[in-house]
Amino acid sequence: MRITTKGRYAVRAIIQLAKATNDKPISIRKISELEDISPEFLEQIFFKLRKKGIITSVRGPGGGFRMERKPAEISIAEIFDAVEEGLYLSPCIYGADTSCKRQSDCIVEALWNNSYLHFRHYFEITSLKDVLDGKYQKKLV
Repeated sequence: MRITTKGRYAVRAIIQLAKATNDKPISIRKISELEDISPEFLEQIFFKLRKKGIITSVRGPGGGFRMERKPAEISIAEIFDAVEEGLYLSPCIYGADTSCKRQSDCIVEALWNNSYLHFRHYFEITSLKDVLDGKYQKKLV
C-alpha cells in the first residue's frame, strides 16, 4: 500500500488545524511554516478538504482555515478520500482504475482485495482524535 505525499501532507496539515485550542483560523502560510509544506500545495489540499466539509475557510484580515467538524467525527480514511488519494495495494483492487486483462480469471485478486479491506478498515476506524490523543505514538516492533 502506498500513501502519497498529498495524503500524508493532508493528515499533517489537518492535525495543525485540529491542535488549535481556540476557534481562531490558521493561515496556510502558518501551516506551511510549521509543517514545511509548500503553500501552493496546501492550497490544493485545503480546497479539497473544504469541499468535503472537513474544514472551513474564513476570509478577511485574520482569516484562514479551521475545523468544520470535531476530530472524533473525522476518520483518517475520510481525509485520504477528500484529497482523492486511493489506498490501493494493486491496480486490481475494488474501485481502482484498472485495465487488467487477467482480472476475470486472476486467482490472487481476492488476496489483494482482502488486504485492501483490512487496511481500509484500519484507516476508517482511526479518527483524527485518536491521532491527536497519541493513541498511535508507540512504535510497533
